[in-house]
Amino acid sequence: MRPEPVRVLLVDDHAIARNGVRLMLGTAGDIEVAGEAADAQQALDLVRDAAFDVALLDIAMPGTSGLDLLRQLRGLRPDMAVLILSTYAEEIYAVRALKQGAAGYLTKDVPTPVLVDAVRRAAAGRKYVSPALVEKLAALVSGDDTCAGHDALSNRELEVFKLIARGEPLVQIGERLHLSPNTVTTYRSRILDKMGMSSNAELTRYALEHGLI
Repeated sequence: MRPEPVRVLLVDDHAIARNGVRLMLGTAGDIEVAGEAADAQQALDLVRDAAFDVALLDIAMPGTSGLDLLRQLRGLRPDMAVLILSTYAEEIYAVRALKQGAAGYLTKDVPTPVLVDAVRRAAAGRKYVSPALVEKLAALVSGDDTCAGHDALSNRELEVFKLIARGEPLVQIGERLHLSPNTVTTYRSRILDKMGMSSNAELTRYALEHGLI
């Protein structure tokens, strides 16, 4: 008797990105994209109504970020594995995601066989960790890795920080993240305080030096 396929939930606000991932996973005969969501609320509604083995989340979404959604999904369905699939390099979010319960972290340029393998691993209760991330985790465990200043930021603060560093106006950042201008200004003040900086130029220089933009 043929085993049940791995049921995957895709969460990404870009339909083109979801289509691409669906096609990649479609090359595996044992994986089924059983649901799709464009934002956190849709994802939570689907997970409450249906069973999924693995959720594939983007990080940069309007409203609730992928990392915040990760925490909510882990609380709602602790038996469901969650993989992060993002355009952001591992250095920025991977360790943070694993600490919050992710089964793995992949970038969107990952080859199809690697994505399929990661989904299968996650469904089997295992972790997917790239060789580069293994070295990063080993350095953290051994104490050889110094904590970067941006590690002190919350998930939302880190999102706002990167957008400021790219030179986006505060009003545009608010529209992108569905936040009021006053809230964005408050986040900027917290970021500067936590980073020990006083200007956007300093944030941009730091982001460039640490490969965050």
